[in-house]
Amino acid sequence: MNRLAVYCGSASPEDPRYVELARDVGATLAGRGIGVVYGGGRLGLMGAVAAGAMGAGGEVIGVIPEAMIKAEVANFDCTELKVVRNMHERKAAFTDLSDGFLTIPGGVGTMDELWEAVSWSQLGYHNKPVGVLNAFGFYDGLLEFNRHMGKVGFVRPAHQGIIIDDTELDALLDKMSAYRPHTPIFHMKAEDL
Repeated sequence: MNRLAVYCGSASPEDPRYVELARDVGATLAGRGIGVVYGGGRLGLMGAVAAGAMGAGGEVIGVIPEAMIKAEVANFDCTELKVVRNMHERKAAFTDLSDGFLTIPGGVGTMDELWEAVSWSQLGYHNKPVGVLNAFGFYDGLLEFNRHMGKVGFVRPAHQGIIIDDTELDALLDKMSAYRPHTPIFHMKAEDL
């Protein structure tokens, strides 16, 4: 994995562990020679990931919609800042520029990005690992819900392992590096669906 798209919040929760985690994620990725592709913002966990990676000498590519530039939240302290027209182009750029997806704590936008990465993997638009760092138990409910969808039958057995999770970053990155793509829906026959 040369680059990972890092999905995370643009907010800074009151609990300082979240911002510290984001900084550590950026620094750890840089230390492993993995570039960061992220939302291009300077606020919240987004800004902390970028600062952590840049501070450790890593590559940071921000991808930000024009509207966010106008809102003055862009982070110009990156290796490269790509300005796109909208969120659809931003998410396509995340997929094109990265070798996988790493989700750390965040809100609605983070969930949108995560579920799109999972859905696109399931369909076959990409065959890259999708990781969730379940720091502080933040994603316990989401991971349980994903298992529930599988138990009920809304996620096929072949796709129940798309989300790779761990509570520790190094272990998660190792799992993501070992990821072997599943059979996507585009390669299945009707009787398999």
